[in-house]
Amino acid sequence: MGEVLTIENDATTLRVTQEGGVRRIAMARPPANALSLEFMGQLTKAFEEAAGDEGVRVVVLASDAKVFCAGHDLKEMQAARQEADQGRAFFEKTFLRCSDLMQTIVKLRVPVIAEVNGVATAAGCQLVASCDLAIASEEARFATPGVNIGLFCSTPMVALSRNVHRKHAMEMLLTGEMTEPTHAREIGLINRVVPKEYLGQVVQKYAETIASKSSFTLKLGKEAFYQQTEMPLSDAYDYAARVMVQNMMAKDSEEGIGAFVEKRTPQWKDE
Repeated sequence: MGEVLTIENDATTLRVTQEGGVRRIAMARPPANALSLEFMGQLTKAFEEAAGDEGVRVVVLASDAKVFCAGHDLKEMQAARQEADQGRAFFEKTFLRCSDLMQTIVKLRVPVIAEVNGVATAAGCQLVASCDLAIASEEARFATPGVNIGLFCSTPMVALSRNVHRKHAMEMLLTGEMTEPTHAREIGLINRVVPKEYLGQVVQKYAETIASKSSFTLKLGKEAFYQQTEMPLSDAYDYAARVMVQNMMAKDSEEGIGAFVEKRTPQWKDE
């Protein structure tokens, strides 16, 4: 285990640290890490700062509260109804900022791992689904419960439906019921379920394993993964073939294949 560095950050609702190439962004807005308009802006900025730091190879999104994230700040949204437009402008700004946050995670040049301990509901579940990988403790729970309060989880639906089978997604969206972590793993929302006491250790192991790879290769591959999923099959193969050629022409591909043939550890140039 290397030295853990605390990253200077203006947001008191985030605790950002780094160990080696692993940047950890921990939400710290108790009791539920509710996604207020300001908090979503702080999270987006933290991810953008990670993207701009060449020393960052993997990002872990975690929580320092008992709840991972309970979704939007409903008290803030209700208060906006007092405006002359009954809150329409505020609602538009809120959901656009939420969409920007989720897309920032997907488009980030490095992989993002969700470390989930506790409840992740509505836009909190959307956060988990937007990350590239998700590891959860046995105490984690997932739900898109908007239907219970007359607000269908339409934006969480976008990320959810791109991670799990549509019938499982519709079940979560229509019932609003909590999903146990083992079932969340079975339907593809998360990768693994581990005991709470080992959660951080397992996530760190995943992060360090990924961080040891060529960052150029990971960036290229992550972008290609999300691009091809939205294409028809023949277009996806044509696109992926072009990406493979681009990858083969890179220095890290030459080094990696050479190291494999010569039975040695590759020395990445990240280009």
